[in-house]
Amino acid sequence: MIIVAGGIGKRYSNTIPKQFDILCGKPVLMHSVEAFHRSIPHIDIIIVLAESLMNEWKKLCQVYNFSIPHKLAPGGSERFYSVKNGLALVDKDGIVAVHDAARPLISNEIIIESYDLASVHKAVVPVVEISDSVRKIEGQNNESVDRTKLRLVQTPQVFTTSVLKKAYEQQYNESFTDDASVVEAYGVNIFLTKGDTENIKITRAADLVVAEALKKHQSAKP
Repeated sequence: MIIVAGGIGKRYSNTIPKQFDILCGKPVLMHSVEAFHRSIPHIDIIIVLAESLMNEWKKLCQVYNFSIPHKLAPGGSERFYSVKNGLALVDKDGIVAVHDAARPLISNEIIIESYDLASVHKAVVPVVEISDSVRKIEGQNNESVDRTKLRLVQTPQVFTTSVLKKAYEQQYNESFTDDASVVEAYGVNIFLTKGDTENIKITRAADLVVAEALKKHQSAKP
């Protein structure tokens, strides 16, 4: 599986890269890695990091005695190229997941279910319903949109290895905002599965406060 942590977090206001900021006593990225290792203990993990952050990550692994086996791949100028670099290290057929490092609260249930579904549907993406009203803006005008026809997309996005590799042989397009959009452009239908509202993405510093509260709540569950 591939954990994408190649970005530098332009919307994140802290000086520390968001994947290295501390959540419940350890860097965010470590929580994401642990979630997959806990769900599938023998899983092969590839972390995609900006080359400028690799040494810092190795130091953090020493400081926190982080010993879960993983490989490192260099991040690219766009997420598309980061995932492609990670895929270059995938040398086995089967199922491969791509997960945002900034989603450290991913549950075991979603991980396992997504892998199981991908073996049947080839391309699986977790989504959640939208609770807020939505408006579409066109120039100076705007109009209400039926939110029941929309979903918010999460990760992990899980695919058969052959499908994902072939999809990433395409030329980059600005419409490729995630792996599902790349695979869809290749001609494969996306199967949607139920995501989790607690599987939040840490984009801004305030999100870390919410993640801290959710993580403590999860830890307190029997």
